[in-house]
Amino acid sequence: MTQLPVRVFGGPTALFEYGGLRFLTDPTFDGPGDYPRDGRPGLTKTTAPTGGVEDLGRVDVVLLSHDEHPDNLDRAGRELLAGVPLTLTTPGGGERLGGTARGLATWEEAVLERPGGGTVTVTAVPAVHGPGTREQVEAVSGEVAGFVLTGEGLPTVYVSGDNASLEAVTEIAARFAPVDTAILFAGAPRIPVLFDGDLLVLDGAGAARAAGILGARAVVPVHQDSWAHFTEGQKELAAAFAAAGLADRLQESAEV
Repeated sequence: MTQLPVRVFGGPTALFEYGGLRFLTDPTFDGPGDYPRDGRPGLTKTTAPTGGVEDLGRVDVVLLSHDEHPDNLDRAGRELLAGVPLTLTTPGGGERLGGTARGLATWEEAVLERPGGGTVTVTAVPAVHGPGTREQVEAVSGEVAGFVLTGEGLPTVYVSGDNASLEAVTEIAARFAPVDTAILFAGAPRIPVLFDGDLLVLDGAGAARAAGILGARAVVPVHQDSWAHFTEGQKELAAAFAAAGLADRLQESAEV
């Protein structure tokens, strides 16, 4: 099946068209700067996005893995949500954001009407933002959602969100594999005071393993640049995919 064009803006933010609808992941459009957070480690954005909100065109749906961390939803991203018809996110995020945000529990589906007829189904899938069980991690890092998009005659698309769990990936693969396009959050982010500095999201080797578990035909890596707590970038991820014999699966950013 033809690869799905995906435009990557930096950090976790990517734009793609699917079934005639335009989807945006975790909007982060602020410039570089510090994000102090009361009682929690601050975050530092190091690089500006490769485009601005003005470059998006129409956005029909935002797929927001979680709303509690500024490297997934920054100030400009929050402003953008007010003009988007639908934001799909975690149940807690739906309550906090209000407006057009809708929270989905794990495995819950949202069925969206396609402009030309038919529907797109978005299924919320598990994501674990750190090492350990979901319950242990959510107590520290909060609730996170991934998403799988399906539709008659359409490819299967997986958006991982901030996930560090290959067990969660295996659960998703049992229901949806093979996946045509996987938008994988990686970057090996670490914060020393959280989980003894263990991974908060997959590193390159983990992303390659996830791609294999999913049977992903194409992988678009995101969430691997622009923030100081990311410990790997494109070079390390490409090397990990090459070592796993999956270098041909990596897909570069494209115009949408």
